[in-house]
Amino acid sequence: NRCSEVESTRPLVFSTLVNPEIAAVMRDANAFVINLFASFVAPLEQELDMKSTHTIGRLHNVADSQQYKNRIEAINFSLAHDDGQSSANLKDADVILVGVSRSGKTPTSLYLAMQHGLKAANYPLIPEDFERKKLPPALLAYRSKLFGLSITPERLSQVRNERRPGSQYASLNNCRHEVAEAEHMMRREGIRWLSSTSKSIEEIATTILQQLGDR
Repeated sequence: NRCSEVESTRPLVFSTLVNPEIAAVMRDANAFVINLFASFVAPLEQELDMKSTHTIGRLHNVADSQQYKNRIEAINFSLAHDDGQSSANLKDADVILVGVSRSGKTPTSLYLAMQHGLKAANYPLIPEDFERKKLPPALLAYRSKLFGLSITPERLSQVRNERRPGSQYASLNNCRHEVAEAEHMMRREGIRWLSSTSKSIEEIATTILQQLGDR
């Protein structure tokens, strides 16, 4: 109504409202209202000989569901525990992904959080860990939650060169060394792992979920 007073012409309103009380208010407004549902739903009801439910879609009430809240909590957890940023509350993690830098830990963690509501942390295995031949101290108490991701040295070098071209970090020899050390550590520590080289994130996540169900 305010718009029609200011502009001296009635506003155009395209409505998909389902709630009849709100729709009635809209009809009484000083506007040219086109109810898209009324235009199409009634003929469809007649053709199909069925009454529509007039139920508000899931996206309008999904924020009220506990499942949605749990998923948001899982996403926040995964972001806070990405790449070893924080070791606080790792006891609350459903899974902790480990592996060399750029082996696919971050996207897999976020996928598990967003699609499956899992609190998935990830922690890098770095040269200092290989020299000590021990897991990072922050992970020692959570061996049962660990799942490893590996990758072929060739693919790892390619990925790292996109980030730091020509660096020692991205060199094929260094990648070969890190991958070999990481896989040796995972075998020694009894950590279940897989190679992410030729697998999609969905495939990796499915394998992890199966492993979590078996533990």
